[in-house]
Amino acid sequence: MFLPFNTLRTALFGISLTLCAFSTYSALAQQESREPEAATGRYQQQLVTSKSYMVTAAHPMATEAGRAILAKGGSAVDAAIATQLMLGLVEPQSSGIGGGAFMLHWQNKQQRLTSFDGRETAPASATPLLFTENGKLMDWRTAFVGGKSVGVPGVVAMLYEAHQQYGKLKWAELFTDTIAAAEHGFALSNRTATQLAKGWNPGVAEFDEPKQYFFPKGKARVEGEIVKNPAYAATLKAIAKEGPAAFYQGELAKAISERVQTAPVNPGKLSVADLANYKAIERDAICMPYRVYKVCGMAPPSSGGVAVLQILGLLQQFDMAKLAPDSIQATHLLAQAAKLAFADRDRYVADPAYVAVPVAGMLAPNYLASRATLIDPHKNGALAVAGEPKDAPALISASSPELPNTSHFSIVDAEGNAVSMTTSIENVFGSGLMVGGFLLNNQLTDFSLSPVQDGYLVANRVESGKRPRSSMAPMMVFDQHNKLVLLIGSPGGSRIINYVAQSLVAILDWKLDVQQALNLPHMTHRNDYLALEQGTVLEQQQATFEAMGYKVQLQDLNSGLHVIMLTSDSLQGAADPRREGSVAGK
Repeated sequence: MFLPFNTLRTALFGISLTLCAFSTYSALAQQESREPEAATGRYQQQLVTSKSYMVTAAHPMATEAGRAILAKGGSAVDAAIATQLMLGLVEPQSSGIGGGAFMLHWQNKQQRLTSFDGRETAPASATPLLFTENGKLMDWRTAFVGGKSVGVPGVVAMLYEAHQQYGKLKWAELFTDTIAAAEHGFALSNRTATQLAKGWNPGVAEFDEPKQYFFPKGKARVEGEIVKNPAYAATLKAIAKEGPAAFYQGELAKAISERVQTAPVNPGKLSVADLANYKAIERDAICMPYRVYKVCGMAPPSSGGVAVLQILGLLQQFDMAKLAPDSIQATHLLAQAAKLAFADRDRYVADPAYVAVPVAGMLAPNYLASRATLIDPHKNGALAVAGEPKDAPALISASSPELPNTSHFSIVDAEGNAVSMTTSIENVFGSGLMVGGFLLNNQLTDFSLSPVQDGYLVANRVESGKRPRSSMAPMMVFDQHNKLVLLIGSPGGSRIINYVAQSLVAILDWKLDVQQALNLPHMTHRNDYLALEQGTVLEQQQATFEAMGYKVQLQDLNSGLHVIMLTSDSLQGAADPRREGSVAGK
């Protein structure tokens, strides 16, 4: 069902152009072609270079935690563990040990790419009617708060599994910096303080544990305030000493289960048995060629890898290098390719243990070439309809809410091993439930809340033990000699797919350096409407796109891309200027 990395090393480099689509497109492309340059966005940040190793993550303390491990001779996986643990402390609204993650890992000496699936699972007791009450479907704004939305967290199990294979330093040594910061205190960031002030997640302000931690004396914590989290330190000490058993068994597992089952809002049924039975999964990555490169990503239940690869496969039919990054035609083609990819994603992608996802058919060169002929180079048409790739099951399209409160980091160690990892607790501050100093996810609302539509089963419906579909898209890019050249990923809910695809085109086609690519103004299309990043030069193009038939919205498009490019003599790192991330190395 999947397209393994090694199988695709040579198999797909013969993707052909769709001459019909290309010939129609080329005349307009010539009108707009000029030397690529970075378009003007609201944000600018400078490229960072180093010689030996590098970390780029969403908070300076997390970046430093990873860098310190690499400086001790730790592996990329060692650094990833330290980075994630610190993110759970200093960026608690986005990720943590109460959530899930996907990791791509490159073992340089052995030339081996693999991936680790630490996605949450539904409790064994879950049914397709989980989010139905009194015969009526719950609104997701109600469903995400409290216990019903909490899946079995996968981060700890995934990190431990990766460490067993690729760690160099002792497991406990990777916890010391975060334990110290939790005990001695850290300065609350602007982003966390802003999210608290906005009050998006009512559970955080209403449930006892998070209320005491985030709203002491009834007021939200403010930027720069020194915060201590002794409960998180105690949790990490136990996991450092006992391994995953301290999380998935014993007193902490009981506390997690009880917190979910006795939640003041939407109590759930997650049990100690659900926690004890959780397993992280090592999977083959999925890969396909793009120009002279090979691009690889996560297999399902992530839809991010498949959708990004589909977008690139569709754009392969067009000479994107001739277009300027800020041109109407570049945005139009990215939007059209994304529409088609999202149509397939919404119909076919789900947990492969429950649904026969037609990955090979969705990425087949002839299928993508045929789909590309649906792109009108001059205008936007109706919303895209899912195609019929080979071995496609009879399913109905359905979307699910995915919110942009996630985190991504990229790491390369001194031996050239690399980690591209995207991690999340879903909504800002997850379910709002807190235990052991960390927040619990609300990832079960990433399922389609309705199991059936128009008489057809929905692929991404809730089922016992199932992993919800995700848009997280950690990616790696290799050259013609199978040499790693790029690591990339982003938070952003379902917009992750757009952010990563656009940035890959910026780097691989327009030859921007990685920071210039991240500084570009964003556009997204999820087979719904065209979103243009407000406050950027794209605002000036709104009327043109509306004349082409688009529904346009100007929005904050708050990505959190973190990218590393490997050149012949250096590492080049970039952090998304829209968030608080940083790059560090040596």
